[in-house]
Amino acid sequence: MIWNNKEKTKFPVATIAYYGPDDKTPVKIAVGIINEPGVNCIDIKRWLGTNVVNDPKVSQEILEFIKQHNVKSTVISEGVIGCIHEEGIDYPEGQDCPYCPFWKGKNRWTGNPHTKKST
Repeated sequence: MIWNNKEKTKFPVATIAYYGPDDKTPVKIAVGIINEPGVNCIDIKRWLGTNVVNDPKVSQEILEFIKQHNVKSTVISEGVIGCIHEEGIDYPEGQDCPYCPFWKGKNRWTGNPHTKKST
């Protein structure tokens, strides 16, 4: 995610992240609202579709969602950062998504293979 000048960030913050079956095809946008540093999202909304990034209706809904929360700063992912399925909801925590072979074994933030933790 692009998050410049964290110390100067004004809250609430909207985080906008793109998800897809690979690192080039966004088919899901998730927008989360964070009210203060170090706190999880207080609200999150998701949009899905093959043309979700260019859909004017989705853009308008995102803008309205952000305005509703009086957002002062926005953080946006630099591209697709993972598959559309949610860890802990669609598949168990700590595992690769069984539905998206492209992302298997990859770190969602870097696209590089997972590094094994030594015990």
